[in-house]
Amino acid sequence: MRLVSLLPSATEIVYALGLGDDLVGVTFECDEPPTARIDKRIVVGGRDTRGMSPGEIDDYVKSRMAAGEDLYTLHADALAELRPELILTQDLCRVCALPSGHVEDALDYLGCRADVLALDPHTLAEVLDTIHAVGERTGVPERAEALVTRLRARLDAVAAAVAGRTRPRVAVVEWVEPPFTAGHWVPDLVRAAGGEPVAARPGARSVETTWREFADAGPDVVLVAPCGFHLDGAVAQARIVAERLPGVPVWAIDADGLVVRPGPRLVDGVEAMAALLHPGVVPDPPPGAIARVA
Repeated sequence: MRLVSLLPSATEIVYALGLGDDLVGVTFECDEPPTARIDKRIVVGGRDTRGMSPGEIDDYVKSRMAAGEDLYTLHADALAELRPELILTQDLCRVCALPSGHVEDALDYLGCRADVLALDPHTLAEVLDTIHAVGERTGVPERAEALVTRLRARLDAVAAAVAGRTRPRVAVVEWVEPPFTAGHWVPDLVRAAGGEPVAARPGARSVETTWREFADAGPDVVLVAPCGFHLDGAVAQARIVAERLPGVPVWAIDADGLVVRPGPRLVDGVEAMAALLHPGVVPDPPPGAIARVA
């Protein structure tokens, strides 16, 4: 089956299911595995925001959205040339990827016949369900079941390790200029890691808030996981958070790798969070996962 992935998390799922050779098209943001952008055709482009501050990125996104413009560009001709049979996309967040409706409209215009599967999880459990969905649609349900079984076993191991321990109150900051709460599956990650999420919106969209709300929530730990950034970028933004919330331990985490992309590596994120919340109880995460800033 010829597959096209229009979001990084779907690309990770495809490779985790051993279907990398079937993947023919990806987005410019698909960086896991690192060879994905090199070996595959890029069918979705977007603005390179490197060098822009969080505030500048926020202004750019809001201006595009207010004008009814997309943040991503679908390279329709490239998509048609690839002759995909299944396209993986989403409707969860217009800031994260092209909505499935835009893809279907493009296929109609091009006269392409391809199935479109939208992956729209709101919780950690639903993220695991999307792995099953991709496995079913690609004809490898047994691989999906095996992968999900392994991921659940790792989650169970963390749960057993932190059972009975005091749960620190954890605030996750998903953006800093302006501040955004943690939403969707992120509070689930905190809870699975042995923490108690505060100033959070489990299963719902992350929303703009205030630093006062974060402070009033009384967190024992603040975790900075800005969407679109790996650890280096998260560390830079965590320094801003440390200034806004003095006196509270502040950690940065590889957000794109471990927190905000709804794919298999969210379990890596749970393990990394558990290591910082309960030192010595679970193994330390690999270098490049987390860093204390304050």
